Amino acid sequence: QVQLVESGGGLVQAGESLKLSCVVSGRAFENPGRGWFRQAPGKEREFVAAISYSGSTIYRPDSVKGRFTISRDNAKNTVYLQMNALTPDDTAVYLCAAGSASGPRKNLYPYWGRGTQVTVSS
Repeated sequence: QVQLVESGGGLVQAGESLKLSCVVSGRAFENPGRGWFRQAPGKEREFVAAISYSGSTIYRPDSVKGRFTISRDNAKNTVYLQMNALTPDDTAVYLCAAGSASGPRKNLYPYWGRGTQVTVSS
């Protein structure tokens, strides 16, 4: 099994930054792909970013490109999401996920964390 625990969420004002962390434990080495998703109230879960074991990255939607950066520390089994210039539209629960591959599709990831709340006030 694989366990994921997110941290770093909180309440910030528009324009501020947050850095989310996700520690992966268990059989993490068998599931090297990492992804960040977000889910706002009443909306579907949305892909934000993904990173492969070697560091290749994908970002979506366009609204986060240039503001969000995904990174990982394989020695610490931790994946990060640096979020800058936050806007109220970024308000959501942010979840990290692990799977054998990385990409934008939710079904690539059999393992999920419970999420961390990010709230951006205007």
